[in-house]
Amino acid sequence: MTPPSPTTQAAAPTIASDQQSRSSFINADKWLDTDGKHINAHGGGVLFHDGVYYWHGESRPAQRGGPSGVGVYSSRDLYNWKNEGLALAKVDDESSDITHGCIIERPKVIYNARSGQFVMWFHLELKGRGYAAARTGLAVSRSPTGPFTFVRSLRPNAGIWPEGFPEQSRSPLARADVKAVNDEMGFRPSLEAGVYTRRDFEGGQMARDMTLYVDDDGKAYHIASAEENYTLNIHELNDDYTDFTGRWIRVAPGGHNEAPAVVKHNGKYYMLASGCTGWDPNPARVLESTSIWGPWKNTGNPCRGVNPANKLGPNKTFGGQSTFILPVQGKPSAYIAMFDVWRPRTLHESGHIWLPVTFQNDRLIVQWRSEWDLSVFQQ
Repeated sequence: MTPPSPTTQAAAPTIASDQQSRSSFINADKWLDTDGKHINAHGGGVLFHDGVYYWHGESRPAQRGGPSGVGVYSSRDLYNWKNEGLALAKVDDESSDITHGCIIERPKVIYNARSGQFVMWFHLELKGRGYAAARTGLAVSRSPTGPFTFVRSLRPNAGIWPEGFPEQSRSPLARADVKAVNDEMGFRPSLEAGVYTRRDFEGGQMARDMTLYVDDDGKAYHIASAEENYTLNIHELNDDYTDFTGRWIRVAPGGHNEAPAVVKHNGKYYMLASGCTGWDPNPARVLESTSIWGPWKNTGNPCRGVNPANKLGPNKTFGGQSTFILPVQGKPSAYIAMFDVWRPRTLHESGHIWLPVTFQNDRLIVQWRSEWDLSVFQQ
């Protein structure tokens, strides 16, 4: 692709506010933008580009049929966020995968220096199909605030077996035959052996809760909950981050993990995730590996302390669910774990919890703090 001309680069936003600016993270409070409105960006992630942080997340409508899609906010200090509008909006076109009525979740945006494009991937469910489609969507833009252009949706790596998949199991399985295999082998052994991998081989693997991770070498990875949410899949992206290379692995088959968020610290990869209990909170867990290609080991619950606002502790992840681990610029080894506090009846009002990540004896730890600021990383 041709690199963009200088005129296509987005100007850094001016952070203006009619309310008192914040100088700390307050987890027991409503998260307000610089206009004094609740931040409507859920299941999202944060991109740092040219001195500015961009927070992309699900923009849920306050009223049925209202504008929705992927919202974006900008900040220079991580405390104060300006609403930049919809980066990707659903459309009035019944032939489009992102027509009104579809479900867009877990959007993540990364920048590709090779193409000069901002690349967004997200979990997409097609209109009228509930959560049966389990696809991932792709959109691109020359600006971090958009508008992003929707490219396509798909299930990853159709017709390609994962690395390490047994040769004797490399035969596609008709959907109608899954139950018979489960009954014969037992559900758990059948799952671990890849019954759903075989079922989804020809059409591509499921991709629900997802995240993106860009490694030190510039390689990017799409990580998504698959196999009816029982397994996480890591898919390598191509050089411009807009397609899959065909290299992928299954992680923790049968682990029932979703809401993945990845960070690399001192050469080790850490994947923060949750269990699968719908909108309700459950215990977080961390999977660790010395290679993105595994093996990955579950090292247990990283959370410590209790959220005094709801009296919930590690067994309920303070009332939240993981969405992203944010590296703080200019502060080596400083990371923020981002969580959503889901309110399924009023999703646009779902809350946010941000907490500092620490490492104790090589273990990732998330300690509750009702209020804190970036100075904790100097301690």
